[in-house]
Amino acid sequence: MAIRDAQEQRPASELIDERIKELGDWRGEMLGRLRSLIKAADPDVVEEWKWRGVPVWNHDGIICTGETYKSTVKLTFAKGAALKDPSGLFNASLDGNTRRAIDFHEGDGIDEPAFKTLIRAAVIHNGSKARN
Repeated sequence: MAIRDAQEQRPASELIDERIKELGDWRGEMLGRLRSLIKAADPDVVEEWKWRGVPVWNHDGIICTGETYKSTVKLTFAKGAALKDPSGLFNASLDGNTRRAIDFHEGDGIDEPAFKTLIRAAVIHNGSKARN
């Protein structure tokens, strides 16, 4: 409990920096790159650290979470099912009514313009919900 309490006292950006560094492989590089793209797409994004170690990007609600697994970096968009994805970035959690995810594997590229567009769409969607 003490470790968790200590973590919650530190800025989320610091904890995310540590996670990227501790991964020490392609997953850290990928998570770092995705983080940079999220921040570039939405300079007002708020970084959070939730659920015992999951990076979360928020703007008027959760945009997406960044989880790392043995062979995958998974970005889950909280309201992904409501977003248009003309470039077909979503490739996981496609059956749900609310969320959608993008699984990145070692060696995968990122369609940066399409990814930034998707982030901005999530921000706009969150903003429209916040005002109602």
